Amino acid sequence: MIRRPPRSTPKPSSAASDVYKRQGMYHSQLVYCVTQFVEKDPRMADVVIRGLLKYWPVTNSQKEVLILGELEEVLELTQSAQFANVMVPLFKQISFCINSTHFQVAERALFLWNNDYIVNLVAQHRHALLPVCFGALEKNAVGHWNPVVGGLTINVRKMLQEMDPELFAQCRERWLADQERLAEDEKARQARWSRVERLAGASA
Repeated sequence: MIRRPPRSTPKPSSAASDVYKRQGMYHSQLVYCVTQFVEKDPRMADVVIRGLLKYWPVTNSQKEVLILGELEEVLELTQSAQFANVMVPLFKQISFCINSTHFQVAERALFLWNNDYIVNLVAQHRHALLPVCFGALEKNAVGHWNPVVGGLTINVRKMLQEMDPELFAQCRERWLADQERLAEDEKARQARWSRVERLAGASA
């Protein structure tokens, strides 16, 4: 099992801004209020998750860690029907977080997979979600600078592979084909630039 971190407010790795410090003081209370609304009316989960995605703090890693924790609590109260409405954009954002160079963000995103309820939702919709996050997991497994994040990624990959080996193999085949196509496109782009440079040199 992947050990999950505490849900308490994370300590910043560097000097935090005044805005972050103020948010950290009341964030847990705010999350409690939000989850109470979702618990009372499960249809609110759709609205809350879309709101989090719309205002995702892409330039503040510490806020991302806070929002990922909030997202986990909301997902624990989300029913399958509401989850289906937001799962694709949600897991696109989670995939970006998995590939974050900030290890706390990547680690916190991967810890979502240790939540049995979230894993159950993913299993129900795996044919739509595995292709979305497969590339991010592969990229992390072979190249993330932080060894802890790399190890967590391998554990998540193994979990998904055991969940549906056939689907996993199909996603891997498609991903390898895409990587090969991207490499060919990059090679062609470099060749065009080399030609432009040669023409420019000849003109000079």
